[in-house]
Amino acid sequence: MDNNEKIVYVATHFKDSPEKAIIPFVLANASYAMDVDPVIIVQGEGVNLAVKGKTAEINHAPFDPLEKLAASYAEMGGQLLVCSPCLKARGFDEKDLVPNARIVGAAKVIEEITSAKTVLSY
Repeated sequence: MDNNEKIVYVATHFKDSPEKAIIPFVLANASYAMDVDPVIIVQGEGVNLAVKGKTAEINHAPFDPLEKLAASYAEMGGQLLVCSPCLKARGFDEKDLVPNARIVGAAKVIEEITSAKTVLSY
């Protein structure tokens, strides 16, 4: 983004709270429309959001289906930064992830959070 403004969304939910799983994608897509560079970090149960086919399992009216929101985010160049230990704890690895997902450790998470203007956690 031209203005270098960045917002980070930390997603920690999946089926345990569909609304909280969807909101980071709603807001990240809106961020692009407002010329703000979004990053979604997925941790805990949220790592399921980066696994191929899993977004199809989440819907929560009145929002668009998560699968559609996640595809839109990816099409706009959005990255999903995936907590390495959280992913491993759930039996997944890199081959299970969507193309716009990247496995990261604590240092990258801290780098993203400390360089962002705003951080929201869901």
